[in-house]
Amino acid sequence: MSRPALETEIVDRAVRDRTVALFRERRIVLPTLSELAHPDTIPAKAVDALASVDPDAPAPLNLFRVHWHNGSDRRSRVAIPDHVVLPSALTGVASPIIVAFGNRFPMIRAHKVLAAYGCLVPRLMTGQFDPTRHRAVWPSTGNYCRGGVAISRILGCRGVAVLPEGMSEERFDWLGKWVAYPGDIIRTVGTESSVKEIYDKCAELDADPGNVIFNQFSEFANHLIHLHVTGPALERVFHAVRETSPALRLAAFVSASGSAGTLGAGDYLKDQHGAQIVAAEALECPTMLYNGFGEHNIQGIGDKHIPYIHNVINTDVAVAVSDRATDELNVVFNTAAGRSALAARGVAEEVIAALPHFGFSSICNVIAAIKTAKRLGFGKDDAIVTVATDGAELYATEVDKAVAKRFSGVFDRDAAERSLDQHLLGAGIEHTLHLFPLDRDRIFNLGYFTWVEQQGVPLPDFERRRSQAFWRDLRPAIPVWDELIRAFNADTGVTLGS
Repeated sequence: MSRPALETEIVDRAVRDRTVALFRERRIVLPTLSELAHPDTIPAKAVDALASVDPDAPAPLNLFRVHWHNGSDRRSRVAIPDHVVLPSALTGVASPIIVAFGNRFPMIRAHKVLAAYGCLVPRLMTGQFDPTRHRAVWPSTGNYCRGGVAISRILGCRGVAVLPEGMSEERFDWLGKWVAYPGDIIRTVGTESSVKEIYDKCAELDADPGNVIFNQFSEFANHLIHLHVTGPALERVFHAVRETSPALRLAAFVSASGSAGTLGAGDYLKDQHGAQIVAAEALECPTMLYNGFGEHNIQGIGDKHIPYIHNVINTDVAVAVSDRATDELNVVFNTAAGRSALAARGVAEEVIAALPHFGFSSICNVIAAIKTAKRLGFGKDDAIVTVATDGAELYATEVDKAVAKRFSGVFDRDAAERSLDQHLLGAGIEHTLHLFPLDRDRIFNLGYFTWVEQQGVPLPDFERRRSQAFWRDLRPAIPVWDELIRAFNADTGVTLGS
């Protein structure tokens, strides 16, 4: 599978020139990565023009909404990303758990559209991808491929989604409306944890020179975009919460592994605040914890391997969460019986109203945060920050499935109480490992079998990722890409609002 280097120079001027002509014709202006990190720097003309643009439309101006600062209407912009602080009445721990909402992002209602933009645009700027000739192939377990298809369509190229056939119906319904051809949705065998099957299909597609694979699990731009954009956004959320609790410290950042892109935000938060980085996975497929395998339903966190862009040596805690917990709590958070049980426990109405913004991986992140707080002995001044990658709107059809599978077809107030007691208040420190150097090396080494033996990465390239100097040396690519974007926009001659 192709893994192009992080090019920071134009490698094919003719390809870039064709892209400039295409974008001139389609009236496309690209936001810089730093404008997405700091949306208050987005030009006023773009902000004014966005007022009339549907956030779910394939409109070029929606590229200027690919950030964390969209309001609840997904049209307006807010100074502090939308979030909720989960209280101890819900979590059972004294530590505030702060959750930023990813379903404010445009087109796909998930933050993976940011990763797709961050992976495609540098290839366009450097002439590595020709939108007039290439198909962009997006391997994923759901949200990243939707983000890739959305960005591809806006930028005038064909996007191909490769994802397991067992993903939620809502994902496939969305893709059916956005792809150029039905055949651009490729369903691979398996479910959430069947990542190798996705790789195998991409290896077939990669044999065609007209296809370019944007493998989120090995694209370092995925890591960088979250370090540069998501990290500062979460920092702003933390600072806003700390205004009313001055003693608060940012103790940990939690994210389910998935592609490990979002974990890049943890590198930023560790640098700035000393936060512990916590990587979560499914208990039914405990790859990091036990070198294990299996199937699970925490959609959005593919397993059975260690992503190439996971900075394992900088990770502090690994924790596993059962899909029984995420299945059941998805029902609790999105039914009248569940909301009634929450209200009876003294959970504030505004918190209850925020819980439908949590999809499966979001619930996983919250449980992992609770387990981390207990394992590390955090107290009331130790804040844990995490993300809700997507919302429950992507899993509406999963509620009835979970009621049938987990509750024998009957879900009522008593069932809700049992689920809350078991999965939130009763979440313990089992399957939670505070990582020491030997643990980190073990997890890092496990990646050898995927990336060196299966995917053909040269061993020296694999090994150099152990050093933190390697990861720091990636970061200067961001300002260079921004300069390339500015120069590209100048060459198209397109102005905002035109």
